[in-house]
Amino acid sequence: VQLVQSGGGVVQAGGSLRLSCVASGRAYDSLAMAWFRQAPGKKREFVAGMSWSAPRIYYADAVKGRFSMSRDVAKDTVYLQMDSVEPEDAAVYYCASGLGVWRREEEYNDWGQGTQVTVSS
Repeated sequence: VQLVQSGGGVVQAGGSLRLSCVASGRAYDSLAMAWFRQAPGKKREFVAGMSWSAPRIYYADAVKGRFSMSRDVAKDTVYLQMDSVEPEDAAVYYCASGLGVWRREEEYNDWGQGTQVTVSS
């Protein structure tokens, strides 16, 4: 599956931003999608994840209540709505595709190109 991301950019602290990820060529091994992020000098970390078929969404504690992941099955697109953005949210954000929703990046087969989110204060 090919993942193409859009969105991202500069956002003021407390503001909102939405990321999109289109999954082209989904097959049997693309049952779930997730968002990860990687800040400079840090490991890539899980942000949110969901399967294409089930409504339950999983969030990292750091973003729970502020970020919202959603999907549009007809468009093969997942979104990450980022609200009440904090300086600590600045990172490169990646979408990923895999067999299930896991918090470890090793469980995902395909990755988007990444998009930078910069938070200004």
